Amino acid sequence: MKNITAWVKSHKYCLAGLYALVFLAGFGILELVEPEPKYYLHSALDDLIPFNEYFVIPYFIWYAWIPLVFIYFMRKDGDSDLRYNFLIFAGGTVCLFIYAIWPNGLQLREEITSTNICAWIVKTIRSIDPPCNVCPSIHVSSTVAAHMVIIRYRGFQHNRLIKTVSWILVFLIPAGTLFIKQHSVIDVFWGVVLTLVMALIWEIITRSSAARRSAA
Repeated sequence: MKNITAWVKSHKYCLAGLYALVFLAGFGILELVEPEPKYYLHSALDDLIPFNEYFVIPYFIWYAWIPLVFIYFMRKDGDSDLRYNFLIFAGGTVCLFIYAIWPNGLQLREEITSTNICAWIVKTIRSIDPPCNVCPSIHVSSTVAAHMVIIRYRGFQHNRLIKTVSWILVFLIPAGTLFIKQHSVIDVFWGVVLTLVMALIWEIITRSSAARRSAA
């Protein structure tokens, strides 16, 4: 315990990750307060994307990928960890505000007739994750956030394996949300845009802070 306390004191930036508790609490409260969507999203492109239960595999990888990236940068690089926390949680908080004032949802789900393990997983996800509060997609925005931080990290500059995995996942995870009908093309688009905007804001904040330090 003393070793953990000492490590946290010397890596105080990792405390930013505690905001996850606030975010999850806010998301849970919102699900209780606004259990039903008032606005339903649909794109003609959604109708062109067939349901495919096997895409639940990249969709489900997200649940391990996002925490794994958190843990890695928390241990390895404070600047990357803070950037990642900002992109994830600032973007996630914006999502919560959007969900609160514009409770949105989907009506894309169809009956699943397949009986394989992937179909069972999709049915399980649907039973615990209603198609509401979907746009922007947090699943997508956080995946893009992880990718942006990984690609910019100097420690991975010559690590083609990690960067290739990240490139694959940044396409497969959003595709997974579409093919198992958890999200619309609209949700995916705005999830990407959200993280790009958050990244721009982070650059403005860090450059402004660096300029102030140089002038002092």
